Amino acid sequence: MFSERKASYKAPPSSVIDIRQSQQARREKALEEQKRRRARKVDASRQLDLFADLTLGPSDDEADENGDGEPEVVRSGVASFASLLPGPSSSTPTPSTNDPAQPEPQQSGKKKPKKRKKRSAKKANKWADKCMYAELLEMDEASPWSDGLPDDLETGFVAVAPVPVGKRCLAVTHQSAGYPVTGPNTTLRSRLQGKSLMPPFPSPLPPSTILDCILDSRWQENGILHVLDVIQWKGQEVGECETAFRFWWRDTRLSELPPFPPPPSAPLEPPASADPAHFPQTSTFPPSTQRYRFPHPATLLPIPYHPSTSVPALASHIIPAARSVRHVTVQIPSSPRFSYTSAMDIDMAFGSGSGGGSGGGSASGMKEVTYEIPPDGLLLYVAQASYEPGTSPLSSWVPLRPDPDSGVSEGALDVFERLVRRRLAGATAQGQLIEVDMDAD
Repeated sequence: MFSERKASYKAPPSSVIDIRQSQQARREKALEEQKRRRARKVDASRQLDLFADLTLGPSDDEADENGDGEPEVVRSGVASFASLLPGPSSSTPTPSTNDPAQPEPQQSGKKKPKKRKKRSAKKANKWADKCMYAELLEMDEASPWSDGLPDDLETGFVAVAPVPVGKRCLAVTHQSAGYPVTGPNTTLRSRLQGKSLMPPFPSPLPPSTILDCILDSRWQENGILHVLDVIQWKGQEVGECETAFRFWWRDTRLSELPPFPPPPSAPLEPPASADPAHFPQTSTFPPSTQRYRFPHPATLLPIPYHPSTSVPALASHIIPAARSVRHVTVQIPSSPRFSYTSAMDIDMAFGSGSGGGSGGGSASGMKEVTYEIPPDGLLLYVAQASYEPGTSPLSSWVPLRPDPDSGVSEGALDVFERLVRRRLAGATAQGQLIEVDMDAD
């Protein structure tokens, strides 16, 4: 036993795990289980069990063929036999309602010892581990007879890239009396424990909405909340749908949201390059050197997805996108003293048109600032899978940078790119390369 564990230490996953327990097999098993659950749910909604024992009875033709020479049975109700039943008897004794007096228990002078209350175990948070967390994609670069990639990579997956650096969380909106609302209606919940990351804040999202998000690592500077997936929208369970439809729904609904102004009363801070010798603690920083800080996210930014994962598309478009830095323009107050005095000022500043969750054009008292969003890697979702809480093989993660504790000098995306180019070279050598119109993406 010890020798087997020693031999498998730091070995590639495909050489250690049995083929029945490989990621490919677990992915197929999880997808089949999802399809069975979906079929059972559809059957339950149709209520077919209520009609299982119903019959139409014998037809007239069957009665003519099978009823020759047999006595006809006349079916009638039991109402005609009601007069034959005996009437209620008057000699039946009625039970007495007076119960005999029972002796009262004597109270002893000794007091009963109080039972110690057992400490009840803490109930798990209802939002804990509700995100669909991806497994690290298994790749076998050392295999001489395989390219080490999933067999259905080109037809069975949807890619999400570039995935930004940040903290995974759920954005949950609460029920409210009316919509749209101006008060705090949105809460961010952590992925593992489901705890609130910040106090509730206002957002343009409708009530009863749950989004799978990534809180940007510099959200206090840019106010960006990246939207990865949609679980529920306005009470509608979107997570039961397939991957491509969920991403299309996400982009469509977010583009329909009205522009939402950033909070005007956020605290200001000095620039990071400020020299304490030039700006002592007793002095105030000039308005031109102060930076605006968001108290909560104000921009809902969907992460790009790519429905076509063919080998040419991966090599020329998706993998370079997973390495690229996104440039996003957001709006902040142009003056540190700028503030809204009423709701009318907000309407006049931003107008009444819809321009998506990231804000519309330039507004009075606002300025546009462009921020860089560093990439973190690539996500691969099974195209036919629905949203599944917890760690799932139906989603695979290809990080851009290596884990600092792994001792590896290159990221998994480098290995993934080499394997993709190996498959591309093999398809070109065999003359099986399929031309793909990249403009379709």
